[in-house]
Amino acid sequence: MIDLASKRIIVTGGGGFVGRQVVRVLRERGVPESNIFVPRRAHYDLSKEADAARVYRDAFRVEGARADVVIHLAAEVGGIGANRANPGRFFFANMAMALNLIEQARLDGLAERGGVFVQVGTICSYPKHTPVPFREEDLWNGYPEETNAPYGIAKKAAGEMLAAYRRQYGLRSAYVLPVNLYGPHDNFDPESSHVIPALIRKCVEARRRGDEEIVCWGTGSASREFLYVDDVAEAIVLAAERVEDPVPINLGAGSEVTIRDLVGLIARLTGFTGRIAWDPSKPDGQPRRCLDTRRAAELLGWRAATPLEEGLRRTIQWYESSLGA
Repeated sequence: MIDLASKRIIVTGGGGFVGRQVVRVLRERGVPESNIFVPRRAHYDLSKEADAARVYRDAFRVEGARADVVIHLAAEVGGIGANRANPGRFFFANMAMALNLIEQARLDGLAERGGVFVQVGTICSYPKHTPVPFREEDLWNGYPEETNAPYGIAKKAAGEMLAAYRRQYGLRSAYVLPVNLYGPHDNFDPESSHVIPALIRKCVEARRRGDEEIVCWGTGSASREFLYVDDVAEAIVLAAERVEDPVPINLGAGSEVTIRDLVGLIARLTGFTGRIAWDPSKPDGQPRRCLDTRRAAELLGWRAATPLEEGLRRTIQWYESSLGA
């Protein structure tokens, strides 16, 4: 097990939704602020080889200091609508960032220093009709759900790249697969947000306007599993501490909820009392998502700690407070 308190750590996406919580957990582990480098998008386009190389050079401005751990969280992501609108961009950006950062880690000597590269993947990589609960052994047993396949395949290829680099170059690494995430500081943009922030915004705005009805995509029959952001941040840091080989590790809460039931719960928690209508012309996405998380318990000693209703309450409270009066 690595003692992170003495390590220099690069966190791509460290200013984002999950990244800010990962940085918080690292600080709680005793990592000083000067030992955490967060490359900002304004200064580094990680889909470009030269910028990825520059991250490793710029990370720690002490003579001879190099990164010991890389946690790669940066991604181009979105809900079903964003995935349908940007399949090429989502594939290229996510594939290029992983390719560049992993190869530059090799060139920078991360393996020789005994360092570790943590790749955060996605549950979207699983085949569309994976038996429930999803087991890591089924990851390559079919094609992903079509609306997010380019994104999911890019992330899955990054895990395979790490496995190849482990075999050939000895690069220690971890590959974690979080289920659908939610929590404060999520993306609430209606054009690109995932299901929970999109529904929270829809219900809050409808309540404030006094609308009698909201319309939701699909039939509501699909099921999803949701993991609170604080819980996934803890798991990612544990992976950096404890894992050396990039076997896929599911990160989930261990239970599923239908979208129809989720909408009803969010409506109740936000105080929206109008009708809920469904638009079956819009896609449901993957029929079911629920993970087998026994490997995470075994390798990380980790289980999700935040019940869905409690996590939703915190997220709604944060979102409403961000809107002001």
